[in-house]
Amino acid sequence: MSITTTVARHHPPPSLSDSDSSDSDSTTQKPHHHTDFSNTIFQSYLQISNLDHPDLTKIQSFLTSSRAGALSCLICLERIRPTDPTWSCSSRCFAVFHLLCIQSWARQSSDLSSLRASTRGADAQTATWNCPKCRIEFPKTLIPKSYYCFCGKVENPVHDPWVLPHSCGEICDRPLKYDCGHKCLLLCHPGPCPACPKLVKARCFCGGVVDTKRCGFKEFSCRKTCSKLLDCNVHCCGEICHEGECPPCRARGVYACRCRKVELERECCEREFRCEVPCEKMLGCGKHVCDKGCHEGECGDCPLQGRRTCPCGKRVYEGMACDVVVPSCGGTCDKKLQCGIHRCPERCHRGSCVETCRIVITKSCKCGSLKKQVPCYQDVVCERKCQRVRDCGRHACKRKCCDGDCPPCSEICDKKLRCKNHKCPSPCHRGACAPCPVMVTISCFCGETHFEVPCGTEKEQKPPKCSKRCHIAPLCRHKSITKPHKCHYGACPPCRLVCDEEYPCGHKCKLRCHGPIPPPNPEFTLKPKKKKQNYHNDSTPGSACPPCPELVWRPCVGEHIGAERMMVCSNKARFSCDNYCGNLLPCGNHFCTKTCHDLKIRCEECNLPCQRERKPSCPHSCPLRCHPEDCPPCKVLIKRSCHCGAMVHVFECLYYNSLSEKEQVAVRSCGGPCHRKLPNCTHLCPETCHVGQCPSPEKCSKKVVVRCKCQTVKKDWPCHQVQAAYHNSGRDPKDITKNQFGIGLLSCISDCKSKVKADESDLHLRKSVVPEKKEPDVENHVRKRKRRKDKVQHDYQVSTFQKIMGILRKLLLLVIILVSLIAMAYFGYKGLLWLNDWMNEMEIQRQKKRYPRI
Repeated sequence: MSITTTVARHHPPPSLSDSDSSDSDSTTQKPHHHTDFSNTIFQSYLQISNLDHPDLTKIQSFLTSSRAGALSCLICLERIRPTDPTWSCSSRCFAVFHLLCIQSWARQSSDLSSLRASTRGADAQTATWNCPKCRIEFPKTLIPKSYYCFCGKVENPVHDPWVLPHSCGEICDRPLKYDCGHKCLLLCHPGPCPACPKLVKARCFCGGVVDTKRCGFKEFSCRKTCSKLLDCNVHCCGEICHEGECPPCRARGVYACRCRKVELERECCEREFRCEVPCEKMLGCGKHVCDKGCHEGECGDCPLQGRRTCPCGKRVYEGMACDVVVPSCGGTCDKKLQCGIHRCPERCHRGSCVETCRIVITKSCKCGSLKKQVPCYQDVVCERKCQRVRDCGRHACKRKCCDGDCPPCSEICDKKLRCKNHKCPSPCHRGACAPCPVMVTISCFCGETHFEVPCGTEKEQKPPKCSKRCHIAPLCRHKSITKPHKCHYGACPPCRLVCDEEYPCGHKCKLRCHGPIPPPNPEFTLKPKKKKQNYHNDSTPGSACPPCPELVWRPCVGEHIGAERMMVCSNKARFSCDNYCGNLLPCGNHFCTKTCHDLKIRCEECNLPCQRERKPSCPHSCPLRCHPEDCPPCKVLIKRSCHCGAMVHVFECLYYNSLSEKEQVAVRSCGGPCHRKLPNCTHLCPETCHVGQCPSPEKCSKKVVVRCKCQTVKKDWPCHQVQAAYHNSGRDPKDITKNQFGIGLLSCISDCKSKVKADESDLHLRKSVVPEKKEPDVENHVRKRKRRKDKVQHDYQVSTFQKIMGILRKLLLLVIILVSLIAMAYFGYKGLLWLNDWMNEMEIQRQKKRYPRI
């Protein structure tokens, strides 16, 4: 099937073929298709004439479209049923419309035409409407009101299944064109009647040959020389026998002008001409010469003789000689100027008056919105734009200083037509757009049978049936033995033979033939019908052979024994059994624990940590994954504090573990004094950093300040004597705090006891002794030692409460200092641990770069 788009006014006439008549005879008619009426309608015409004519061919195409059910109204684009009232254009087109559609169209067109006429001041009674297809104008009085047959003889024709729809079934009998006196011999048909087929005697265009011709073609050419006498009455026409007037004579010759002064070679049809030489013959007055150009005959009398007037024409002079200049009258010229309103204000003068009238008057512009005093010759134009809506009803005039007579809209309508394929090319207008003028030719695939439909209805039309043989050659391997079929639309029917194509595996395809098929020609999009059940076909035409369906035994991808399966031959996918792979991993220590997989695929990587013993022995495990080669040397940093705990040493594991015990003890020593506290006193060990407990802690010889209970008497004892004194008193020196160490070992003296008693009385009375203010020392002759002694004696006179408060302050300060030291030690230790971890990480990264994983 092919669809060709053509313009309705210029579509080429389709040619008649034998398939149009043979289709109705050879094929069985289905109940929902029209009957072929072409033989009955053209029977009387073909008895007289066997010639094909364009009008006859167009009618034949219309009947083919009607028989195929493709007749559509151009206005509503709906299908025209055989029982619908219609109206057909009687001019030069073949369009058929619904009666209601054409009535609505005609009323809208005529109302719009009368509206335009009234706005322009014309007679509204001359309103017209035009045919939607051929655009022929009809007066408003010819709006169709009733439903007639094509020939117009029968009103409301009854539908007969044996007669062409919308036809009366009788002979047309309409007068033929050119008023030949004969009438149409066809049955009632749409469109203009074909040329008259009767035989008459007629002369050719030149009248030299008489022959018997069809009445519709009685004007003919005899193909001989015309030989008619041309307008020059000298030469004869040399053209072939032709219609109309003979062309001008083109014979060349030498001809003289009218005054016979110049001779030129010219064509015969241009033999009369005037030269450029002035006449200059003396007139009858004997004083003036002829001022005419080239002319024939006498020059005539002198134009200055007889009755003469002044230049303005007001004063008349009789009997004045022709050689005398006429004087001016001296009055006002008073001739009308070019404006047609004012007169010339100058005195009587020769020559033409001034061209422009410069009298100042009040003028208004065209639209009347501006009045201004200007010279008469000058027009007044304002800048105001006209806001009136033009005839289209969509766009404003926008013309400056419009006088109200707005021109028609010059923009293109460009609205989407009802066909949905094209846009309206007409100027912007009111009302509905004209139907799409494009006609679409629908034909079968071979092109022998076709008809035309309006644009926009081609998707709802079925292609015509064709009884010709399909010319598409099969492409499958059975093309030499397939049966031929008729012309069709869509894909060719599939081949029903067995494919029997051999697969690469050696088996053969046992399905129906599904080899390559010719590409389908375009199909029409029909209206949706009831859904049919889709039956599953064994094969799809135009596709390759399906995969081989034979069953074969296949092993698993790991090629394990006893794991074969039955599989389809075309299924190249391999399967894996439920067994483990069992292949030795690259590490050489473990086996693959994956399920069965392809041998070409590498087994899993061993992600287990290395479990080998390091040499030399080391408490750290190997940081690498499981590997076949020896473990790298351990570079982990380990922390070891010195014997006294004063500092922390950081060693590489390999270096530290390679030392002997004595070397390790020597390396761990900080080399400084021991920072450990002795167990029986508050002093540190005097020995160098050593292993084990501090030697002879009871022999500490450092000086200790020993005091009495009131701390008045003090002495310096060696530490081992203080420890012995505590042991003798039954007290353990370990339980004595640092600030009380050595206090109370001495006995108080007499001064100490009186002081104690004074303190006790003060506490008993709960009265505080207010110290006297020390007067400034004005005696400069007092010795410095005496002043110091007096000060010491004054300090000793402090209350017990003040002593307790001083002790509490010291304890609080001591606690704060201890907490600060503990915090510094704790965070310092944490910082060392963090530093150690960071150094370990850096060492691991360095080891990874030095020993990359395999």
